[in-house]
Amino acid sequence: MSDSVLSRFTQEVEEEKVSTGKVFKVGIIGTGWIAEAHIESYLQMDDVEIVAAADLIPGKAEKFMKRYGVEGVRLYPSHKELLDNEKDLDAVSICTYNKTHAECAIYALEKGVNVLLEKPMCVTTEEAVEIMRAEKKSGKLLSIGFQPRGDENMKMIKKIVESGVLGDIYYIQTGGGRRRGIPNSTFIEQKTAGIGAMGDIGCYSLDMVLNAIGYPKPLTVTGYTSNFFGTNPKYNNPEDAKRFDVEDFAAAFVRLEGGIILDFRIAWAMHPDTPGDTIIFGKEGALRIPSTDCWNGSTGGPMKIYHDVAGEPVETVIPVIEAPENDKGLFYKKCRSFLDAIATGGKAPVPSEQILYNQAIIDHIVKSAALGREIEVEIPEI
Repeated sequence: MSDSVLSRFTQEVEEEKVSTGKVFKVGIIGTGWIAEAHIESYLQMDDVEIVAAADLIPGKAEKFMKRYGVEGVRLYPSHKELLDNEKDLDAVSICTYNKTHAECAIYALEKGVNVLLEKPMCVTTEEAVEIMRAEKKSGKLLSIGFQPRGDENMKMIKKIVESGVLGDIYYIQTGGGRRRGIPNSTFIEQKTAGIGAMGDIGCYSLDMVLNAIGYPKPLTVTGYTSNFFGTNPKYNNPEDAKRFDVEDFAAAFVRLEGGIILDFRIAWAMHPDTPGDTIIFGKEGALRIPSTDCWNGSTGGPMKIYHDVAGEPVETVIPVIEAPENDKGLFYKKCRSFLDAIATGGKAPVPSEQILYNQAIIDHIVKSAALGREIEVEIPEI
């Protein structure tokens, strides 16, 4: 290991921002599993009052609030009724299934409410563009729910790339997944999810590398999708296998601006334990990021830089940055950074103009796979 190189990548964990004194009135749209992480985060904040919640399933929002001991919350059967009746909302967390992300986000922005929108941003490129048009017109803050951005190891990846130690980036292989990890509920049907493994965990692996290299625009995509495991009762619950109609595996070859090639694959289920580590290839060095068993928002172990020193090939190990004992978790950081940006008039922690490209890649993988050939990435004007 080269100590002189390693010393360039020491990093202190950022301290949490202090409260500005403002009390945020927050609504939660959708009270399923992912909403649990939002409410648990908000309940740790002295400057947040949860005032409203909505869910399409009768009684679900009420049970959700009772489970967390939150009283006095106004409950609604839809996002529209919540947003039509709540006049003093500062923000909403949108935690609905994928297919409704766009309509809920657009309506909230049109009502002048700041939005924390769970990932994936939506299902199609066109939906992402419509969300951004509503955001632009409203002047409100929209942040997309990629909590791994708050992990110090994820930040280290970007820091390493931006340091120049790898030189110009020309090729990236990334992805990941689970040997057996097919979800159920609304995740596995077109009518609710729209997309499968890519929307659940693939968007994370894309964001990890695209954020590190500055989110260059995707130009062309050659995509492949399959669902051999999800539709097979040998590997999935028989009843779930009958209704499974999204992808459980996807792969793609993506050409990005700047001459960068992205080789991507993601799986909810497969026979090996990983489709491979993430490797960022540069003209002066390469970075290996160990894969994880299941996308957990961090790295699977110490990262390693491969480069030359004095004409000799060397390897520099980047130790894992452990979270402090009092760390409140990545979802807390996601919600906190969103509210802090509202209070200070700052930029969205995870801006839509970046995740537009993430969504466009996923959408064009679906479109390319259906056509069986490479296609150009088309993104309408915002």
